[in-house]
Parts: sequence; structure tokens; C-alpha cells
Amino acid sequence: MARITKKSKAQVNKQLWDRSNNSHRQRWQTVSQKGYDFYLNEQLTKDELTMLEESGMPSFTINRITPIIEIMKYFVTANNPKWKAVGATGDDVDVAQVHADIADYCWYLSNGKSIYSQVVLDSLTKGIGYFLVDIDKDADRGMGEVVFKKIEPYDVYIDPASKDFLFRDAVFIQIRKNISRSRLINMLPEHEAKIKKVTRGTDIVSYSQRDADFTDSIQPEDITMGVSPNSEDDDIIPYYETYSKKKFKYRNVYIKIEPSKSELVMIKEQVQEELKAFQEEIEVQLIEKQIQVEQQVQEGEMIPERAKLTIENSQKMAAQAIKEKEMELISQARDEATIIKEQVMSEAQYKEFEQDRNFSKNIVDSIEFYENRIVKTCSVGDDVFLYEFTIPISEYPIVPIPYMYTGTPFPMSAVTPLIGKQQEINKAHQIMLHNANLSSNLRWMYEEGSVPEDEWEKYSSAPGALLKYRSGFAPPTAIQPAAINNAFFTVVQEGKADAEYISGVPSAMMGFSQDQAETYRGLLANDEFGTRRLKAWMGSIVEPCLEHLGRIFQMMAQKHYNIEKVFRIVQPEAGNEEEKEVRINVNLYNDYGKAIGKYKDYASARFDVRIIAGATLPLNRWALLEEYFRWYQAGLIDDIAMLAETDIRNKDKVVERKSQLAQMQSQLESIQELIKDKDGTIETLQRQLVQAGIKMKVGDANNEIRKDVLETESQQKLLRGMLKVEFQKMKEQLQADMEKSKEDVDKNEQS
Repeated sequence: MARITKKSKAQVNKQLWDRSNNSHRQRWQTVSQKGYDFYLNEQLTKDELTMLEESGMPSFTINRITPIIEIMKYFVTANNPKWKAVGATGDDVDVAQVHADIADYCWYLSNGKSIYSQVVLDSLTKGIGYFLVDIDKDADRGMGEVVFKKIEPYDVYIDPASKDFLFRDAVFIQIRKNISRSRLINMLPEHEAKIKKVTRGTDIVSYSQRDADFTDSIQPEDITMGVSPNSEDDDIIPYYETYSKKKFKYRNVYIKIEPSKSELVMIKEQVQEELKAFQEEIEVQLIEKQIQVEQQVQEGEMIPERAKLTIENSQKMAAQAIKEKEMELISQARDEATIIKEQVMSEAQYKEFEQDRNFSKNIVDSIEFYENRIVKTCSVGDDVFLYEFTIPISEYPIVPIPYMYTGTPFPMSAVTPLIGKQQEINKAHQIMLHNANLSSNLRWMYEEGSVPEDEWEKYSSAPGALLKYRSGFAPPTAIQPAAINNAFFTVVQEGKADAEYISGVPSAMMGFSQDQAETYRGLLANDEFGTRRLKAWMGSIVEPCLEHLGRIFQMMAQKHYNIEKVFRIVQPEAGNEEEKEVRINVNLYNDYGKAIGKYKDYASARFDVRIIAGATLPLNRWALLEEYFRWYQAGLIDDIAMLAETDIRNKDKVVERKSQLAQMQSQLESIQELIKDKDGTIETLQRQLVQAGIKMKVGDANNEIRKDVLETESQQKLLRGMLKVEFQKMKEQLQADMEKSKEDVDKNEQS
């Protein structure tokens, strides 16, 4: 097998682009670009403009597309998307709750609202928009941050055989940018020498019907040359990023990590402390056993020889129990200090660790599995290789949002179906205005030489003008234009209605008061029924794409944020001005100072990410406030919760004053309850005074009982003194046995 060189990888990048930039792709981009031109009000080609000017007709357009697209974009992007993480186990729940905060942090760090709006606009006008989840290596002082980016759709080339609307089945996804050499060097300074090797720039191909010299808007393909910082011409060169999936072999390895020598010393010290308490308990049990045996001897139930043998056996069993307990405590402590660590390794890492004898001895289990990884290969020009690395995620970091999916990588935009109606409306308005111009600026028929032509051209339409003609000639005759057909007015009105019907955006959604419902319930009905087409697109395309985006972010974030990190989050848009601190991957230590795990272990947590349906849709404030008012009337919420959802100025201060008033009311009620309790206490004391006489008599009886108790205690004291001497002998013998046991244990440990 021939070795794959860096140059050949760069050539493969160029070949993939040549194959994916086929006739289907070019035809799609032409149609897509036309839709984008119409959105930018570039609705007439150079030839059409020339023809209209030569025929004396107006060349203006009545842009019905832009307002429709803008309101569609607003409806879809009114709010930021919200992701919900669901933990797989109980330990993962806390981490899952933290994930939503991390996603919000990275979203705001990336200016996600603006990016989301641009991606949706690309989807509506060009047929598809793209997110890119990437790592900003220079952020956070070189620690890096996960960020969201937007990609130009015309720079993305998809495997033509892909059938999945998220392109998860694509063999490759390529980003090809036409970029100035100096900008690329600024982006990749470490590859400056390689970038300078590219000797030839690229030709910019335009798929638009516009002519840059006859249009108002400037688009990227119009920029064919850049300027470097040193004021020299800077040519445009092609830059390739190719993403592909590759199966890699991994091992899920469980490794036993035993305690170190210093930890063993600490274990012995801890065991001796615990053993001391156990030893004291054994000594008490021996005393109780001896007392029991002596009582049996005194009562004639046991002969002295049997008693002596029983006590000796008890002492031996006690010594053995202490020895076994010590061994048990040492073993238990060692097990607690021993860590079973789960680690995912590549096959190469596993083979390297396998060479270590201690590793192979301590391995508990090893499970093989295969998983996709994304390989990113970058090159510039035709054959200049820059770099290649593996992204540790299983899906492409490029997430599309198509508008009308066609089963191919070439979806249709929302503008394309409107182009015909837009042209119809433009034509009808041009004809009507042309007719009005002819009516106010009449054309004249005259005999050649009968009038001074310059004078008539200048003054024929001037009010009160006196125009002369030469004698002997017939006077000039005005040519009256034909009356405008009412069908043109019908075409305009029906064209407007058809555009709204095709797009699913009624005039009421765009704020036209004459089309608004007269009643509040009518407004709600318009809001509900007038947006069903957009909600269908949201439910079937946009939200699944956003959910996939959330999963890609989860994979990228869990791989990147693998050390202790503190996120400080402020969400003013959510009505929360206070700073929120989120901490992840906090090291946990055992009693011996050894790291045994992590609190909120973000990198290894298992959870699923889902999009909250409808989170990006605009809120109907009227409907929401009415709902809150109903809940308040039903007693489901209090007045403070109701007030918090209104737009009243300084509502925070109002809520604070109401809260203080509620606290003062609660304190007043507490004081009143305390007064009642004091009154009850006074009555209780009065009753106690009545009962005092009875208690004095009871006290005298207690004194008599106390005398009998003292006599019994003196007899018991005498008996304890007799047993104390015998107990001391047993204790000395037991201590000797323990010392011998400890020496045996130390010898075993050393061996």
C-alpha cells in the first residue's frame, strides 16, 4: 500500500471539491442566488434594465419579498433556543442541570442570537443555513472556549449522495473559502510559510444574474482582490477544510490503583485508633465472663478447674478476635484507599500501557468498541497541505438548517416560490405607472417641419404654454393613451394575496392595522392560525436541527471542559441581573489526601440533550398576562408573582415594598401569638403553686427511698473492690497476648 503523503491529502481536498461542485450544485446555487438577489431587491437583470430604459418604461420594483422574509426570520428567532439535559443516572442529574448554564454561557460568548438570526436568514433566502461548533483556542488566556459560528452556505460542499437532512450519512463535508492571502496568514500564523508557497490565486465565479456595475448591493463574489496591510495587492486563494468520519478502535478500561507507602502508614495509624475501641469492648466482655464464671463456681454450678479453663479459653478467643479485627480493619482500609478508575483509551494508548507490568497486574476489565471520530484536513491552493487532526466527537460539527428539504443536499429557499409573483407585481406596477406617465405627458403627431421641435419637447407639457406651428401646415394632433385595464389592479391585489398565501405570512403578522382583527380573541386567533405554516417548519426542521446542534455542543464541551473551571453567567435578557457562578470538575479527596474522583464530573457524565419546543417563538404578552391574571384570580399565584410578569416601571421596587410589608405583617402575627403564649404560661404557673403542697409530701417519701439506695450501693462497692484485683491480672495477661499478636502482624506486612 502506497504511503499517503501530505501533498496527496491536499490534492484529495481539491478533487473532492471538483467532484462536489458538479452541474447539480451549480444549478442549485444559480437558483438560490437568484432568490437571494430578489431578497436584496436586485430583481432586474442588466438586459431587463436596458430594455425598460430603451422603451421609456419605469424600472422600479415593489419589493414584497423582503418584508415577508424579515417577519418569518423574526418569528423563528424571537428568542434564544433552550436546551434541556436529562441525566442518565442519579449522579449525572447535577451535571445535567449545570449543562444548560454552560450552553447559555457559550451561546452568549459567541453572540449566538445574532448568529442564529443570520443562519435562519440564509435558510429562508438561500435554502439552507449552517452552524459550526468550534474551539476558540485563544479564548480564556489560551485555555480555549467552545463557540458557535456561522458558515456561508455557498462555501459548504456536501457529499452529493447524502440523503439525511442533517447530512449525518455524508462521507465528507467540505468548506471551501475564497480568502485573501494576508487574511489567511493572520488566521493561521503558524502556517505562514506554507501559505506563501501558493503561487496562483483563484478565479471568482458568480452565479448571480446581476451585474456588479449596475446594482446597488455588494456581495462577496464582487470582491476579486484584497489589500494587504502593507498596501500591496493581495490575491484571493482557495482554502479547504474537509471533514470526514473515520472508525477508531477504543477500549473502556477499568484499572485498580492501590494505595502508596505513605497511604499505608496512615492506614495503620487509623486502624490502631479503631482497634483501641474494639479492644476496650473485648476487655469489658472478659470481665463480664469472669464474673459470670465466679458466680457459677460460688453457686456450685461449675468446679474451679472448669472455671479456670473457661477463663483461659476466653482470653485466647479475645486475643484471636483482636488479631482478626486488626487484619479486617487493615484490609477494609486498603480496599477503601484502592480506586477502580474507568478510562477510555485508544488502541495505541492501551498497547503502550499494556507494556507496563503494574498496569497488566492491576487491570480489572477491558471492553473493546469502535466509534466514529471526525478527521479535519486543511489545505490551500491545489496541493499545499496545512494540517490535519482528529476532533474527538462522533458527528460533524457542521449543523444545517434547510428550509424546504428536497432529499438532496440542495434544498429550496422560501424566496424561490415567490419570484414569479414578485415579477408579476413588478410588471403590473411598471405598466400602470407608464400609462400614467403617458396620460400626463401626451405624445403628438405632426407634419415634418410644422413645429419647432425643441420648443415643443420642452414646453408641450407645461401648464398654460402657448405653442406655435407654421402656417400652411395642419396643427399637431395629441395621441391619447388607451385607458388602463382594471385587470392590472386585480393582478396587483391578487399578487399580494398570492405572495402571502405561498409564504404562509398574512398581512396581519406584518402589523398592517387594516388587516388586524377587531377583538382581542380575534388577535389571538390570527396569531394561532396565521402562524401554523411557520410552526410546522419549526417543528419538523428547525427544532430537530437545533436539538442536533445541542448534542454536538454537548460532545464538544464534554471533551474540552475536562478540568476544573468556573463559569460566571449573567443573563439580563432572562430578567436575571445577578451573576451566577457554576463550578465543574471539582477534585474530591479521601482521608489520605488522594484524589478519588470529581464533584460535578462534567467530562464523564452521561446525559441526553433535548430542545425545549417553542422556546424561540415570540411571546404574546397580552395572552400571557391574561393567563397570569386568571391564575391570580383562581388563587394559584400571589400578587407578587403576577406583578413580576408585567411591564410596570420600577416593578422591582414595588415587589420589594410588598415583600417588606408581608414580612412586617408576619412579624406582627408572631408577636400576637407570643403574647397569647405568655398569658397561657401565667395561668400554668398559678396552677403549679396550688400543686406545690402536694409535691412537698412526695419529696419526703423520696428521701426515705434514697436511704435504702445508698445502703445497697455500699454493698456493691465492696464487691467491685474484690473483683478489681482479679481483673488487673487478666488485663496484664491480655496485654501480653496482644503485643505478641501485633508482632506477628508486622512480620506478615513486611513479608
